[in-house]
Amino acid sequence: METEMKEKTVGELVAEDYRTADVFKHYGIDFCCGGKKPLSKVCDEKGIDRTKLETDLLNLTNTGKIPSQNFDQWEIDFLIDYILNTHHAYINRSIPVMTQYIEKVARVHGHAYTETVTVLELWNEIVADLASHMMKEEQVLFPYIKQLVQANRQHSKLNPPPFATVKNPVYMMEHEHDAVGKLVKEIQRVTNNYSTPPEACNTYKVSYAKLNEFAEDLFMHIHLENNILFPKAIQLERNLQPEMLSASV
Repeated sequence: METEMKEKTVGELVAEDYRTADVFKHYGIDFCCGGKKPLSKVCDEKGIDRTKLETDLLNLTNTGKIPSQNFDQWEIDFLIDYILNTHHAYINRSIPVMTQYIEKVARVHGHAYTETVTVLELWNEIVADLASHMMKEEQVLFPYIKQLVQANRQHSKLNPPPFATVKNPVYMMEHEHDAVGKLVKEIQRVTNNYSTPPEACNTYKVSYAKLNEFAEDLFMHIHLENNILFPKAIQLERNLQPEMLSASV
């Protein structure tokens, strides 16, 4: 079991049991954007005691308790709807209010706490990147993945997609995930993990608390796509290729 665990990527382990995410977070291990690295490599890179980490993971999995939301077992189209109705909706709902808070904090406190101006600049990049990113997912990638699911269920053929294979938009989305993830982590760094000064006003405190909440939601969002949805979509397309139109892939 321990040898098998070492060979699996961090993302695969979290996909199998999301409770492991708390263990990885405790050790400062990125399971979403950096989820494609094997556990052994992550331990070597970060100087983590591999035996202790594996013991913590094994103790978790040996409890016999099953996660209440086993995303890896969900149907792909149901997972897409969950991502849209939970994470995309959260982003769309949060951005207008958070932008007002972050702009106000930078305007009022930027002279004394210059990092608030940097946060605003980073936030504006995140907002622009996510708007374009989610539009591509909602209008192009997700509809095609749903077509794959229907073709599989109905044993029907697919019209050739304009991007040749689902791998192409998937790789683009993963690249964009990495980019926005770096921006979020940079906000975490410049704010010293969302710390506010003792004299911070309520808007300041709420702004940073919301940024922390936004980051947690975004990393869960990226994990569901990078480590569960995208690999399943690629495998489904590969399985269906004999049934597709010959020009499709």
